[in-house]
Order: sequence, then C-alpha cells, then structure tokens
Amino acid sequence: MYQQAAQAYRQANKTVANPRDLESGLLLRAAARLQAIADDWAKNEKDLDQALTFNRKLWTILVSFATGENSELPHDLKENIANLATFIFKRTMETLIEPAPEKLGILISINRSIAAGLRN
Repeated sequence: MYQQAAQAYRQANKTVANPRDLESGLLLRAAARLQAIADDWAKNEKDLDQALTFNRKLWTILVSFATGENSELPHDLKENIANLATFIFKRTMETLIEPAPEKLGILISINRSIAAGLRN
C-alpha cells in the first residue's frame, strides 16, 4: 500500500511541477550528460550523439515555447533566446562533424547558466 501511495505522490508531483523547475532540471540533466562525456572522453565518446541529440531536442522545445505566438516574454528576450538557440544548434553540428571534448564546455556552461536563472 505504501508503494502505491508513494507512486501516486510522485505522479501527482510530476503533473503540478513548476514549469521553470522542470526546464531547469532538464537543462541540468543535459549538462550533466555532456559533462560526463567530456570528463571521460575515451570511455564515453560513444554516447556523444545521443547526448547532443537530447540537448538539441530540449533546446528546440525551449526556443519554440519562448518565441512562439503565445509567449508573454518581451521581444528582446525572445530574440536573445533565439540567438542563443541558433548558437547551440551550430555548435552541436560542429561537434558532431568534428568531435572533441573541449567543444562541449560552452554547451554545458550555457545549460547550467540558464538553469540557474530559471531557478531564481
């Protein structure tokens, strides 16, 4: 019975989570995956494509919501987010074409910075 209650609580918590906390958590998750690859390149390089794909899809969703018609963000902020996403997509392609662990640092840093801003 306890297990069922705990599971119900977790499920309810997922559905009422603050969207900013969810976005922040996903950005941190993507950053952690990329960091793990950068930290042990020889062992984890095989996971690069999957981690970059996750990050790209996440940013595609974030930029779509942030810049969409229903977004209440100021125009300047929408532009900044779109420019940042463009940079991330470009860096992702560069990294896929010529993989190197040092190329991940800026993606990790951006994700962590945006996540921190969402939590404030």
